[in-house]
Amino acid sequence: MRAARRLALATVIAFASATSAFAQQFPTKPVRFVVGFSPGSATDFTARVFADKLSALWGQPIVIENRSGAGSTLANAMVAQAAPDGYTLLVVSTSFAITAVLQGKSLPYNALRDFRAVSQFGSTTGVLIVPPSLGVKSVKELIAMAKERKLLFGSAGAGSGLHMSTERFNMAAGIKATHVGFKGQPEMNVEIVTARVHYGFPSLGTSMPFIKDGRVLPLAVNTPKRAPQLPEVPAVLEILPNFERDAAHALMAPAKTPTAIVQKISKDIARVAEMPDVKERFHAIAFDVAPTTPEEYDKAVRKQIEVFTQVAKVAGLIAK
Repeated sequence: MRAARRLALATVIAFASATSAFAQQFPTKPVRFVVGFSPGSATDFTARVFADKLSALWGQPIVIENRSGAGSTLANAMVAQAAPDGYTLLVVSTSFAITAVLQGKSLPYNALRDFRAVSQFGSTTGVLIVPPSLGVKSVKELIAMAKERKLLFGSAGAGSGLHMSTERFNMAAGIKATHVGFKGQPEMNVEIVTARVHYGFPSLGTSMPFIKDGRVLPLAVNTPKRAPQLPEVPAVLEILPNFERDAAHALMAPAKTPTAIVQKISKDIARVAEMPDVKERFHAIAFDVAPTTPEEYDKAVRKQIEVFTQVAKVAGLIAK
C-alpha cells in the first residue's frame, strides 16, 4: 500500500513538474485574443496595447479577433469551446458578468463553469456625453429634461457594460429612458454626434476626439474623482452620491486551461502593466491599469454577478 502511495505521489510530482516546464516555454506559436466588441472600442484598445507588449515579451504574434455583437456573448461562446491550452483567450469587460445575469441559462455557456480568470487589466473612465443640439449643459439639466420628455440613451449592445452603467446612472438620477443598443462604442458615439441618440457613457478614449472638436458635450465622468484629462468636468458622484461605476477590462481562458499557464500569463500581464510607455498610453485615455492575480479576478467576477443581479432586479431587467 505504501509503495502504491509513493508511486502515486511521484506521478503527481512528475506531472506538476512537466506542466510547470511546459508553461515556462509557453507560448510556442501564435496566440489569439478574442474581443467581443468592434475595432476602436475601449475593450479593443486595451486588448491591442497588452497584446503588442506580450507579443514582444513572448516572441510570438498575438492576433486580435473581433467577434462583436449580442453583448459580447458571441465571443464568449467561441472561447468557451476553444481548446484549453492558453492559445485562445477572451478579453472581457463587465458585460461578461452582466450577460450572465441578464441571459442566464439561455447562454450557450456558463460564465463561472466554462471559464477561468487570468487577470484584470484595469478600468476605463466613462464620460457622460450629449449632442450640443440637445440644449443641456449639465447633469442636472439632463435629468430635468429626462423627467419631462422621453430620451434615448445608447450603449454597446443590450447587456453590455455601457448598458448597465447607464442604467445605474438612470437609477441614481431617478429617471427613465429608452435604451438603444449598437455593435460597439464607435457606432454609439456617431449616433450621439448626430443627435439620433440623446446621451451615453462611452469611454473617454473613444469619445475624446468628438469632445475636442465640439461635436459632443461632456457633462460628467464616472470616476470617483475628476479625470485629469477633463479637469473642468465634474464626477457624477459630485451630483449623484449614490452612483457607482463598473468598467473593468480583463482576460479569461477556457475552464480547463492549465493553472501553470494561467499563472504565467497573469504574471506577464503584471510585467507589462509596469512598463512606463504602457502607463503613459493608458493615462492619456484615463484608463487605470490595475492587474490582478487569477484568484483576485475570480472573486471580482463573482462579486460583479452578485451586484448586477441586484441592479437588474431594481431596473426591471429581470424578475425580482
